[in-house]
Amino acid sequence: MFPDLIDLGFLHLKTYGACMATGFLLCWWLVERLSGRKDLSNLLLALMVAGVVGSRIAYVIEHWSLEFAAHPERIVRIDQGGLMFYGGLILALVVFFAWCRRTKEHPLALANLLATVVPLGHAFGRLGCFFYGCCYGRDSDAWCAVTFPIGSPSWYEHERQLVSVLPTQLFEAAALLALFAFLYVLYRRGRRYTAGAYLVGYAVIRFGMEFLRGDPRAAVGPLSISQTISIGLAALGAVLLALDAKMKPGKK
Repeated sequence: MFPDLIDLGFLHLKTYGACMATGFLLCWWLVERLSGRKDLSNLLLALMVAGVVGSRIAYVIEHWSLEFAAHPERIVRIDQGGLMFYGGLILALVVFFAWCRRTKEHPLALANLLATVVPLGHAFGRLGCFFYGCCYGRDSDAWCAVTFPIGSPSWYEHERQLVSVLPTQLFEAAALLALFAFLYVLYRRGRRYTAGAYLVGYAVIRFGMEFLRGDPRAAVGPLSISQTISIGLAALGAVLLALDAKMKPGKK
């Protein structure tokens, strides 16, 4: 756990935020390199803002009774962590389709471009989770288990006890990097199928990862809320793959 990258009193930079910013800038650079376009800056900024806002809204809703009911002023403290990726993805999709409708851009072609780089930025976000200590795994004595220090979310949520847990943040970051490598090669070969492949791929990753998570999460029947959303996104990804397969090259 390394929550503070720089702490000089007058200058305070959280590692979590630095990881998110690094991931976003890398994604921006890759989008321009893959597309050769310089006119997507407004869209990328809008998606970044939507991602952060949506992630925070979803986290606050899921953890309202535990963290925010008694301290609503903490809602704006995103510097202390507390983002739910799926919330950001859903709001970003809303903004994306609204932008495509306004600019008359073909959504599937642009989605294939953006989806290619999303796992890379997300991987950096998960590294930020690890440095902050959130999104940790189940209690474990496995060789790879870690113990987050006093003051960490794990320490608080284990009733102020130091407990070894699985580093699910690192597991997911590794899986996301593998997914990014696959999507990058796929996009370079034909600029098709990556949006659907991303949704299906990440849905599978997240659905399985939820079984290893140990932090408090909302449930929908026997599944976590993230597993429920994963099922829906996998179905959407399958639809996009089918639409991409019917689309003739050059018609996008």
